[in-house]
Amino acid sequence: MRVALFVTCLVDLMRPRIGFAALDLLEAAGCEVTVPAAQTCCGQPAFNSGDRALATQLAQKTIAEFEGFDYVVAPSGSCADQVRSEYPGLFAEGSEWRRRAEALAPKVFELTDFLANVLKVEAVPGRFDGSVTYHDSCTGLRSLKIKSQPRDLLAKVPGLTLSEMEACEECCGFGGTFSIKYGDVSAAIGERKCNNIRAAGTDAVVGGDLGCLLHIEGKLRRMGDETTRVLHVAEVLAGTGNGGEN
Repeated sequence: MRVALFVTCLVDLMRPRIGFAALDLLEAAGCEVTVPAAQTCCGQPAFNSGDRALATQLAQKTIAEFEGFDYVVAPSGSCADQVRSEYPGLFAEGSEWRRRAEALAPKVFELTDFLANVLKVEAVPGRFDGSVTYHDSCTGLRSLKIKSQPRDLLAKVPGLTLSEMEACEECCGFGGTFSIKYGDVSAAIGERKCNNIRAAGTDAVVGGDLGCLLHIEGKLRRMGDETTRVLHVAEVLAGTGNGGEN
C-alpha cells in the first residue's frame, strides 16, 4: 500500500514533530510512506478568503503531486476536507482537472480515520501515563465525521485515561482567518473552551488539528495555566507526547 503523507503547512512550520509522529504511525501499520518534497499548502486559507484563483492553483499543484498514490493521509481534518470536498468544485464540470480532482478525493483521509477505518489497527506504538480530554475540531467532526476514530485509538494507548470535557464538540474559536477578522469573538469562544478543558482536570488536551491546538494552548497560557499539555493525537498515539516540551 503506497501512502503519501500530506504534512500540512502549519505542521511543517509550527510543530513538525506531528508530521514525524504521523509517519511513525503509518509505517508501524505496515504502509509504504512517501512524503512528497515539493508539497506546500492545500489552499484552504486562500479558498476561505475568497481568492479562488490562488486556491485553484494550489489545488492543481497538490493534485499533481499526490494523485499517483493509493492513499493520501493528513494529520488534519480541515486540510483533508479541503482536498476531498472543495477541490472538485474549483474546476468546471467535464474538465480534465475536475476529473483528476474527483479521482483524488476519495483517496484522501484524515489520519485517525485512516488508521481506524482503513487500516483497522489493533495496536499503537505509544504509551501515555496520564489523563487526557479530547477536543473535536469543527471541520473534522462535521464534514468528515471524525468522532469515534480518535477515541477508539486513544483507548489502545497503555496508561492513558480519557475524560470527556463538557461541550467537547463546540468550536475552540480559531476558525483560521475567523480568529483574525473577529478577534474578540474568537477570544471569548476560546476562553469558554479552555474553562471546559481546565474543569476536566486532565494532564493534557488532545486534538486532531494543529490550528485548534495552537489557539487553545495560547489561550490556556494567557489564562495562567502553565501545566495542561496541548498535544496532537498523532503525538500521543506514536508515543512522542509523553514527555518534554509542549
